Amino acid sequence: MKNSKILAIVVTGILISVIIKSCSFGNERKYEKTPVDKMILSLSKESDYSILLADMDNRDNSYYHKYTTLIEKPDTVLVRKTDWEKVSDIFFDTHINNLGMAIVSKKDGEISKVASPAGYNNYVGNEKYGRWENRNGGSFWAFYGQYAFMSTLFNMNSYPARRSYYDDYRGGGYYGSRPYYGPRGNTVYGTKSYTSRGNGKSTTWASKPSSFKNNVRSQVSRSAKQSKSRTSRNSSRYTKSSSRSRSGGFGK
Repeated sequence: MKNSKILAIVVTGILISVIIKSCSFGNERKYEKTPVDKMILSLSKESDYSILLADMDNRDNSYYHKYTTLIEKPDTVLVRKTDWEKVSDIFFDTHINNLGMAIVSKKDGEISKVASPAGYNNYVGNEKYGRWENRNGGSFWAFYGQYAFMSTLFNMNSYPARRSYYDDYRGGGYYGSRPYYGPRGNTVYGTKSYTSRGNGKSTTWASKPSSFKNNVRSQVSRSAKQSKSRTSRNSSRYTKSSSRSRSGGFGK
């Protein structure tokens, strides 16, 4: 009889836990891999690559990105471009200021998801691809002929890679730690600069009026905060409820 009571208590605890999980899942925002997560997985065998945020848009109440991936090979660099990829409000908000930048870099097998100026982690400063040249009283990065396409891809025709900026990024506590948009008080990289001139002008985002972009910024900021709050609240509720059900089922 005693064993039967214990069994009944255990079964009851399990059933309560299952019911709570079912109710929580009904409201909980499930984590979904971003297109970038999927790209990282598909590139798992590559030791060196960069993923650039090439374009972004908002339409039909949804958010979209385009990406350009550069994959380093022994004697060349492969370039792949995606079509529009739908992303969450949280992910779009995270990278709202990172257009034209590398949002993922993998160097010698180590992955960084901290936004950085395009090319700064893998190519600029790498003597395999170019060299520093003195021009007009300053030092600038110049790619060798076979890699000259990178200057256009990284928008360096409009914003040359200055040695002073590169040194600031690498030695100023930014590299692998926090996004770098240029020397303090000077926005050189990212959405604002990329869409003001050069390559960025051909992007969908740059073609939109300022009113549209400002509205999207406000909209996605509010939406992302609500999504984060909802996810956190549901996760917290589920964790506490599960803990109570386990203690109730097995504590007697």
